[in-house]
Order: sequence, then C-alpha cells, then structure tokens
Amino acid sequence: MNRLVLIAFLSLVCSAEGADSDRSAAGADTGRPAGSDRAAVADVEIREWQVPWAESRPRDPFVAADGRVWFVGQRSHYVAVLDSRSGEFRRYDLPAGTGPHNLVVDGEGAVWYAGNLVSLIGRLDPESGAVETFPMPDPAVRDPHTLVFAADGTIWFTAQIGNRVGHFDPRSGEIRLIQVPTASARPYGIVPDGRGRVWVAEVGTNKIGVVDAATMAYREIVLPRSEARPRRVVVTPDGVVWYVDYAGGRLGRIDPESEAIEEWDAPAGARSRPYAMAADSAGRVWFVETGPQPNRFVGFDPGTESFFEPVAIPSGGGSVRHMHFDRATNAIWFGTDANTIGRALLP
Repeated sequence: MNRLVLIAFLSLVCSAEGADSDRSAAGADTGRPAGSDRAAVADVEIREWQVPWAESRPRDPFVAADGRVWFVGQRSHYVAVLDSRSGEFRRYDLPAGTGPHNLVVDGEGAVWYAGNLVSLIGRLDPESGAVETFPMPDPAVRDPHTLVFAADGTIWFTAQIGNRVGHFDPRSGEIRLIQVPTASARPYGIVPDGRGRVWVAEVGTNKIGVVDAATMAYREIVLPRSEARPRRVVVTPDGVVWYVDYAGGRLGRIDPESEAIEEWDAPAGARSRPYAMAADSAGRVWFVETGPQPNRFVGFDPGTESFFEPVAIPSGGGSVRHMHFDRATNAIWFGTDANTIGRALLP
C-alpha cells in the first residue's frame, strides 16, 4: 500500500502537542552575511509523498479540477496520479522510450504530456488509459519540453535542443513552430502573460524571448550580464515578469511595458542554482535553490523587495525542476530527484 510520507524538518522548533510536524526555517544556513535584511520567516508547511516506483524521476505535477495531482515519471516512461487525501497512486505506462518531461491537465480531465524523447505531444484519457499522439511537424524538433496552457485552452511549449517555441491547438491538432533567433538558445521555461504575449527563458544564453501570440513574431530581451542563464519564468497577477538566473544565482524582474530589468541576489548567492519557480495569487514569487543540499524553498515579497527565510526540502530534493501553483488550496506542488512529490502550503 502506498504510504504518505511526511518528513519532519530538522531545525530548531517543535510546536505544541498535537500540532503538525513541520519545521521553521529560522536558524537555517542561508548563505547570506549575518545581519542581512530578511523578511519574517514564512509559515510554509512542506509535505512529501514517496513515489512507489524507484528512481523514476517524478516531476512537473499539475493539480486537476478534482484535486488529484498528475505527474510524469521521466526515467520510467509513465504518467501517474496521486490522491493526496488517501496517499494512493495510479500509474499509466507510456510506450518505452517516451521520456515524458512535463504535463498539463485540461478542464475535461484529459492529460497532455511532452514526449521529450520521441518528438511528440501526447493525450492520455484517464478513463480508458488510451493514448493519442501528435508528432512534431519538423523532425528536428525532437524534444518537446515544457507545456503551458494559454487562456484560450491552447498550449504553448518549448523544445530546448530543437531551439523552437511551439503552439499546439488541442481541438484541431495543429502544431506551429517558431525558430528562436539565437542559435543554441535552448528555450526552457515558458509562460503566457494573459495580455497577448508569451515569455520564454533561454537557458543557453542571456536572453528572455517574447512571442506575440497573434502574429507568432519572436523577439529577444538581452539581460544585463552576458553570463546570465535564465531557466524558468513566471508572471505575477500584476503582469510583471520574473525569472531565475540559474548560473548567476539571481532573481530578476522585467517591467513588461518599459522592459526595465532589476535583479536580486538569491539567499545562497552564486551557489544558489535557482531552478523551479512559481508565482502565487498574492503576487509573491517562489523558487527552489538547487545548489544547496538539501534544496531550499525560497519566497520573495515584491512589496518589500525582500526574501523570506529559506525552508529546507525534507527529502533533500536533489533538484526540483518545475513547480505548479494551485489557487484552490494556496499550495505549490513539485517533484524531486529524491523520488517524491511535494506540496508547500503557503501562508
């Protein structure tokens, strides 16, 4: 039987008898100078569920309308779902060698996944287990990477090695591809802003891509430092664009109108290796530092321009690569290289 694994934090606290087992990040090593300004400790509760299929690299969870959490097993070629109330998992095997990298779930419950090793987008019917596939129209685009829904129900996606950004219409099955202007830009994280633009983190260079959703025109914003390598990108409810610089250990902000850029050193500085990120409905930005071990869950308040105290991920994490914010429960979901699915309940 699958077991819900709640791994208690290791730091200084314990709550009163009967309270949930979690840990405050107070006293954790942040990698910042003593006495540096920080926001109050964020009351974040992290729980993890051990995935029953060993070393399968569970990743990129997505909360469906019924509250169940879908994710892919990148190394073991499956799609799976977790019922967080019961702790039960169900697995759907994909064809061998699929290498699913990411998934999203539409309003009717259909699961759409990126077949990263087989150059396709797939649709899983959870009721029957049937899979329908939509191959890339260009064989050079062999690695669909990250899928995201636009407001109209269509899907935007990146192909890192293929150096393309794509648009997929689930209703017609049409796939359109855009060549990224910079060679080997490695488009990675992607997010529509709800205002007719799609923002793309180019991890192979120091640029953020911007797609005009109506015309499919693609242009690039050059970040201030040539050594910057943006990996993920999010948009807060006010329309501001945020990115993490994986190479430089920074959090960046882009004004979508003026395109002015401002950056902050992550709490662990150059060794931070910020990777997965998400924005919540309150406009706060969250990311995971994958340089420190254990990985650390970090929040940033744009109002005060300060970081919350980092919170260690109990399993260690290994690397947390992508995160999903669920508005209904005010929680961020993530997968780890420690073979867990995690949930961070936000304050």
